[in-house]
Amino acid sequence: MSSTPRVTPTRTPNSRSHRARWGIPVAMGASLALVGGVLLWSPAGQAEADAATAASPAAGPRAGFTAVAAGDIAEQCTASSSSCKHPKTAALVKQINPSFVMTMGDNQYDDARLKDYKNYYDKTWGAFKSRTRPVPGNHETYDPAGPLKGYKSYFGSIAYPDGKSYYSFDQDNWHFIALDSNSFDDEDQIDWLKDDLAANSRKCVAAYWHHPLFSSGEHGNDPVGRPVWKLLQQHKAELVLNGHDHHYERFAPQNADGKADPNGIVELLGGMGGAHPYDIEEVQPNSQKRITKTFGVVKLNFTDTGFSWNLVAADGSTKDTSPSYACR
Repeated sequence: MSSTPRVTPTRTPNSRSHRARWGIPVAMGASLALVGGVLLWSPAGQAEADAATAASPAAGPRAGFTAVAAGDIAEQCTASSSSCKHPKTAALVKQINPSFVMTMGDNQYDDARLKDYKNYYDKTWGAFKSRTRPVPGNHETYDPAGPLKGYKSYFGSIAYPDGKSYYSFDQDNWHFIALDSNSFDDEDQIDWLKDDLAANSRKCVAAYWHHPLFSSGEHGNDPVGRPVWKLLQQHKAELVLNGHDHHYERFAPQNADGKADPNGIVELLGGMGGAHPYDIEEVQPNSQKRITKTFGVVKLNFTDTGFSWNLVAADGSTKDTSPSYACR
């Protein structure tokens, strides 16, 4: 594999023997067109990228698909309240109509009880339940009925395709790994991840979980993910998505120790799905963009050779556009 930076250069201004793999039917994205250029899948004129990290034109049209991602979603409120945000972010998902939805934990507040999932999350983001690929956050562990009880009862086999809270699935040339960062100290999950990565035949790899290894927000860096990050980088993963801190942030490629590395992993923190926003407290090295007090979703644009994304705010405007990255 190439050792050169993966940003496209500018040309112009519990059982290790069980691996849960879901193939997402191509028909789910059949209405998606061929894509190319800087803003894959995005209307012209909406991008507001930092000049230093602006995406550059791609080398031509490639087949692709789009996904939506967000974490920290449903507070205990409904559309009858003008201050309730998760109905607004759900409306964005409906408009984008992605192939699938990744939720990065804390899907339902405050204790992720089944009755709260039914009363709140289900009335908004529940519209996309069949194509949602969730992971749990720390709030899913607070359920009085037991850790992850409401989460498991609500999502069922969608979140537990092989009876575990972690799984993987494929779409086109991409392999996606959904992990439970509440139990990164579980050797079974780590052994499963090693086997899953070893068995993967797709060129491009993305992983997502709740607690970010790097964050400039109120929770800050969480080292629980460092061993996982190292495993992913060894297997040339491209992208990690997280929630937990209630803001948006993107990082330049870096290694597990927070050192800039052109062959490192890109982290995207998307904790702005509907929960009250957090402040930026200590800007971390390699952080390229931070936005708080903005609710929305990340619209991810995948091709067979790379990826980029847009942060779409609740009012429909594009608040940030990433560089375009090539898979390794």
